[in-house]
Parts: sequence; C-alpha cells; structure tokens
Amino acid sequence: MAITTATHGPNLKCPSKRCRSARPRVLAAIAIAACLHQCGATLAVQAQTRSSDPSAQVSVRDGLSLTSAVEIALRSNPLHRVTSSGQELAAAQLEEARAGRLPVVQLSQTAIRSNNPVFVFGSLLEQARFGPLNFDPHFLNNPDPLTNLRAAMTFRFPLFDQKQSDTKIQQARIAQQQADSQRESVEQEIRYQVLRAYYGLLVEQAKKEVSEEAVKAASADVKRIGDLVDTGLVVQSDLLSAEVQLAEFRQQNIQAEGDLVTAQAALNTVLAAPVDAPQKVTGLLVDKTFTVGTQAELIGLALERRPDLIRAGLALKSSKEKTRAAHGEYLPRLDVFGTYGLSGSNLTSGSADYTVGASVTFNLFDAGRGARLGQARAAEDIAAADAENTANQIRFEVVRAYQQFISARERVAVAIRAEVQAKETLRIVRDRYGEGLTTITEVLRAETAFVRARMSLLAARYDHYIGYAGVLLVSGRLTNVDDFVS
Repeated sequence: MAITTATHGPNLKCPSKRCRSARPRVLAAIAIAACLHQCGATLAVQAQTRSSDPSAQVSVRDGLSLTSAVEIALRSNPLHRVTSSGQELAAAQLEEARAGRLPVVQLSQTAIRSNNPVFVFGSLLEQARFGPLNFDPHFLNNPDPLTNLRAAMTFRFPLFDQKQSDTKIQQARIAQQQADSQRESVEQEIRYQVLRAYYGLLVEQAKKEVSEEAVKAASADVKRIGDLVDTGLVVQSDLLSAEVQLAEFRQQNIQAEGDLVTAQAALNTVLAAPVDAPQKVTGLLVDKTFTVGTQAELIGLALERRPDLIRAGLALKSSKEKTRAAHGEYLPRLDVFGTYGLSGSNLTSGSADYTVGASVTFNLFDAGRGARLGQARAAEDIAAADAENTANQIRFEVVRAYQQFISARERVAVAIRAEVQAKETLRIVRDRYGEGLTTITEVLRAETAFVRARMSLLAARYDHYIGYAGVLLVSGRLTNVDDFVS
C-alpha cells in the first residue's frame, strides 16, 4: 500500500470527515501559537532594549536612589570608558615591550633575473648547478640571463640589547599601574560629581517648594489685607506693600523653576543621559553627622592614598628607568642570528643552505648619546619637581576642603536655630498685626526673613554634604557613597 503526503497547502486533502472537521481547530491553534510566539519575542526584545539602554535605566519608575545613580554613572559616563580603554592600551604596550625579549623570525621569498656576471656566478653556486663549463671566460664575462628564486627563513635573537628591553618592560608596567590609578581617580571624581548633582537636584526641588509656599502665603496675605482695606481697617499702602512682597516671591519661584531644570540637566549629564530626561530622585537631604578626623590625619591619608600623587611617583620612577636606558647605550650589544635558505631556478627544485652566527656591536662614537642621557636626567628632575609640587597642592587642597567642611557643619547648626527663630518671629508678628499692634512692614520683613532662613538651611545642608564628599575626595577615600545614604 502506498501512502502519499501532499506538501502544498492548497492541495492538502483529507478523505476523513473527522479530519475535515478538525482542520479549523488545528489552524486556530497554530495561529494562536504563532501569535504567542510573536508577542513573546516582542516582549523579549523590549526587555533587552530596556536593559541595554543606559537612558532607560536612568529613569526608574520608583525613583532614582543615590546608589543607583552612582552605578549608572560609573557604567555610562564617557570618562570611565576612557580610563577603561587606557588600561587596555597599557596592557597592550606591556605585551609589546615583552616581545622585545623574544626572537624575530622572518620568512622571505625573492625572485631575481639578471645577466650580471657576479650574480650569475653566485646564483649557480647557490643552486648547486656550477660546473666545469662555467669556467669558460666567455661565459664568465658574458653569461646568459639567469633566474634565481630564493626562499629563506631568518631569525634574530637579542641576548643583550643594552638594557633597552628591560627598561621598556619596566616602563610599560609603570604605565599599567598609572592607568589603574587613573581609573581609581576618575571613579572617585565621578562619585563626587554624582553627589553634587544628585543633592543639587534635591536642594532645588526643596527650594521650589519653599518658594511655592511663600507665594501661597503672600497671596493669602494680599487677599486678607485687601478685605481689610475694603472694610477700612487698614490703609491702601499696606495692600500695595503686600502685593510687592507677592511679586518678589513669584520672581523667586520663577528662578527656582529654572534652577530646578538646570539641576536636572546637571544630573543627566553626569549619568550620560539625555539632558532633558525627567528624573525622580528618592534621596533625602536630612541632618547627618560626618566624622572626618583631624586636619593632620587627613593630610597623612591624602599623601598616602591620593591617586594623582601615586601617578606622580610612578612618573618619577619611569623617568629613572629612562635614565637607566640612556646609560645602557654605552654598553655593547650582543645578538645571535641564523638563516635557512633554498635557492633554485624554479619553485619545485633548489639547493638548501644555512647560516648561523653571533654579533657584538659597540658604538665607539655616537654624537646623540650624550644628549639623550642629558634629556633623561632633565626629565627625571622635572618628574621629581612635579611630584613635590603635587604633594604641596594636595596639602593645600586638604586644608581648604577641611575648613570648608567645618564651616558648613557649623553653618547648619546656626541655620537650624535661625529657621526656628524666624518661624516663631513670624508667628508673633502676624498675631500682633492681627491685633493692630504693628505695621504690615514688620509682617513682610518677618515673612522674608523666614523664607531666607529656610533657603539658608537648605544651602547649608547641601554644603555640609558636599563638604564631606570633598574631604573624602581630596584624601583619596571616596570609594563609595554609603555614608550619604539616608
């Protein structure tokens, strides 16, 4: 019995009635499965896009925490990618320097055709085809053109290269250490920039809220005083003064809105996100206690841990290696070499030969050798002076950052007391004005002082946070942001 299966849809036939009735269900099931597969693939692509797009990761639905912001910045900031490429470059340079200790092997193939007597004579010897007839003077003086195909493998190995390879390897290792130090420095700087931008956005949001509350309060004052003017209880000048106060608060609110947009753009820039991407940050700018130690302790830590000072020391070490290489040029050079060749008139035949040898080279006179040594010594002096200057700058930066932090810490305490006093003063003055015991000028002055006190407290708290971050940065200890997380 033969069974025939049709492979084309239009020609598909089933003699069974049950088969014909089941066909719609089968087709429906296939259609549903295809739809589910397509939907699943679409969702997978969208999920992969969200996970691979840094800007998609920046806008977190539940808000952006400080820790997440730092992680995104370290992953997306171009400066961090630059340092990663610098590390790769340093690793490749070290590999290249190490290759100087290995032999060089070359393979060559040459094809020459000439009737030069010396060439013909030597080529016949290379090809092992020289015979008695080749001593004929006529042949020696007027030979026919000859083709010589020579394949050769040559190697050269430096046994002693005047310490040049050793110096290059040491300098490449130093450059690798400098690249690692540069990466650490950039990471700390990125964390500092994220802290500034993140809490800067929080401060601007708080300032906008304060300005909006001031506008609402001033608007209520204008309405209340206007009602009093209508009843004849206060004069028109009080209403005008209140309206001037409201206009000033509205101007502050407009400025706060612009500052908020700028702060958001600053955070997006650090995160390598679109500059106008909306951000919802979840941090809190609350009162915190930071411990920094004494100024002398910070200077000691900075001189020990600052990446830029470490790089300056490595630069001095590299300069010393360069001086060592310049001294090495006064030493002889020793190489071994060898060649294995095959010469013939065609590619399928020929005569083999080899050569091995060693060479010692000593420069009796090199006019530029002394100049190169002088350059190396001068570069070493420059590197030493640069390292000393870097250390001095670090000491100054530590003193400045420490004093800024201490000042900000003290200002927070003063600003807290000032806000409490301004709030209580405003309450008392409003009560007195309601009883007719003071003028509208005192009320407006108290409202302005209260708004200023709230703004000053926000600024002092921000300076306190950033001052502590600055202390950690200048002492080379801004390796995480755990101390700032509320």
